[in-house]
This record gives sequence, C-alpha cells and structure tokens, in this order.
Amino acid sequence: MNKVPSTELEDRMTRFKAQMDISNPEWEITAIFSKINQYYFTGTMQDGMLLIPRDGEATFWVRRSFERATYESLFPQIKSMKSFRDAAKSVDKLPDTVYIETETVPLALYSRFQKHFPFKDVKPADTSIAAVRAVKSEYELGLMRKAGEIHQCVLEDTVPGMLVEGMSEADLAAELFKVMVDEGYQGITRFGMFDTEMVLGHIGFGESSIYPSYFDGASGNYGMGPAVPLLGSRERKLKKGDLVYIDIGSGVEGYNTDKTMTYMFGSSLPQYAIDIHNKCVDIQNEIAAMLKPGAIPSQIYKHIMNSLDEDFLQNFMGFGDRKVKFLGHGIGLLIDELPVIAERFDSPIQEGMAFAVEPKNGIKDIGMVGIENTFTVTAAGGKSITGNNPGLIPVF
Repeated sequence: MNKVPSTELEDRMTRFKAQMDISNPEWEITAIFSKINQYYFTGTMQDGMLLIPRDGEATFWVRRSFERATYESLFPQIKSMKSFRDAAKSVDKLPDTVYIETETVPLALYSRFQKHFPFKDVKPADTSIAAVRAVKSEYELGLMRKAGEIHQCVLEDTVPGMLVEGMSEADLAAELFKVMVDEGYQGITRFGMFDTEMVLGHIGFGESSIYPSYFDGASGNYGMGPAVPLLGSRERKLKKGDLVYIDIGSGVEGYNTDKTMTYMFGSSLPQYAIDIHNKCVDIQNEIAAMLKPGAIPSQIYKHIMNSLDEDFLQNFMGFGDRKVKFLGHGIGLLIDELPVIAERFDSPIQEGMAFAVEPKNGIKDIGMVGIENTFTVTAAGGKSITGNNPGLIPVF
C-alpha cells in the first residue's frame, strides 16, 4: 500500500494554516468534513471530522473506520469517536466562530455538529483550502503524470482499435472502462460541483456529443436515459462517417487528469469541420504557451475570446445557447478545481499548478470537435502530461 508521506501531510497543514492567517487573520479553528479534503490532509478518507486549531495539533476524529484510518494514514493524531460529543470533550474553549466547508457540508450535518460544538457563527474555509490544493507538490504531480500516461496510451493508441461499426456508445464505454482499469486507472472520476455523478466522462457518436446536458461542460451525450444521463446510449450505434468524441478522466491514487480525443470513423469529416477542429487545437496550444508563473487566468481568457471572430464564437465552448464561460480549469484530487481560466480569476498562476485546457466547438449534425489535455505550469509555459496528438484520428 502506498501511503501519503508524512512530510507531504506536514507541508499541507503548514501551508493551510499560513493561508488561513492571510485570508482570515481572526480564525481560531477549522473543522473539515469532506472526504476529499480529509484525504488531502490525512492520507485517508473516513467518516469523521478533522479539527484544525490555529494553535496546536490537528486531530482527525474518526467514526468509521478508525482501524482502517490508522492502517492507511501517517497522520500523527487520529482518535476514535462514536459521535461529535466525544470530540467536543477535547476542546477546552470553543471560539465564537468556526470555519467549515460551506460548499459541501449539508444542513443536517451542520446541525448535528453545532449541537455538540455550540459556536455562534460559521465562516467558509473553502477558498483557503482550494488555494492550498491548487499548488501541487512534486509528489502530487508525479501521480498526475502517471494518470496522464494512462490517458495518452488509451485514448491515442488503444481506442482506434476498439471502434467497430454497429457498437453502441454504452458498448464502447464499458470496454473503455475495463481497458482503463487494466492500465492502472483508479476506477472513479471525481467532481466537486454539487450533486454531480460521472462514470468515466462523456462518450458520444456524432450528434450525441452536443446533446443537452446538466453537466457544466461544453459537450453532452445521450447517456443511458433520463434517470442515468451518463456513460453512453445503448441505442446510438457507431456508423461510417461518425465523429467519435471521448472526454474522460483518468486517475491514480486520487489524482486526476482530463483529456478529450476525437476520431473520424469510416470516412473523413467535411473540411469545414476539420478546419474548426484545427482552430481549437491552435487555441489550446496558445493557451498552453501562456501558462507561466505570474500569468493571470482572466487575462488569458480575455485575450483568447477577443481574438476569435463572431462565426467561430457562435458555437465555441458549447452548442447554440448551451455554452460554458471558461476555457480550462484547475485539476488535481478533483477534475474541477481552482483556478479557472475565466473572467474574475485574477490571482497569478503559480508553478506547481495544473490545468485542463479544453477549447471545443459544436457543429450541427456532426458533433463536438476540439481537444483537451492536462498541462502543468512551468517557466517555459504549460507542459502536457496527457499527450500531444491533435485529435480527429482517422479510423478508416
């Protein structure tokens, strides 16, 4: 079993406290409930609560499974609790304000917590946690590179040999999942956006890839049906002349990469569609070149959007009125992390950050063309860790 090194956990906690001192100088205690953030700080995800005092040692209170937590984690202070009452006994003096993850803590959990921790006010710790997680260590980037290698191998080299006329989107998705797991994929793609489920990602043939979707992304797909708008359709079968669109996550030991690859099955797409796709690839490469320490995400977004003509913008980053207002996003333990290449993200990019860059364009009766790769920020610009194939791979 690979355990998160104790030096990693110590550094993360130190950086979080320093960030809180900057963002919330009056803070005294933070309580963390989400399993992803628990994993980030402790190296294990359980049913529990991580209490972080400004002065003093943080304690991970675990309801279930304490045994597993102590086996998996090198975090120095793990204690068992049956309820919040047990943890409350350890706090001599509770401050008036407690900082929590207001984006993820449901009201019922909040009420149970406050019953035993009778604080007067609550404030968000989400932004500070996100800021710390946005800058990856070499340990984290190493895991992301492994995820990226799986992405490159499967989507660029393996998928063309998997495409068979008459197969359904669901057939391809099921086979693709197995291949990804065989290559080392962790089996789950995690998102932070509220109440979002995802199996692999979006897999669509032709017009399916521009079908309306509740998911906040440029593409869509038919999915299994209204109750499960995920994976792929059993009815939509692959035929000659189809664009095949695959936008999926890869992940190793919790850390994700994001990649989109497209294929032309049986025959070439019309030249105008190829031209639009190539324009998207050019945009990706231009954005990547700007991913240097000190660059401002909102300025990158503005520069790109102002450089595009009205015809191209009509279906850029979506289709019709279903367009998203970003060009890329931070990525790590979640697919959708901060910062975002969009308006109002004005803090400078830092070395150690990673971005999924995804310029795409929907085309009526053809589908979603474009590309996506995951890049790490370097002094020389963004470096792709998911491959460099420009897409529209011919499978004739």
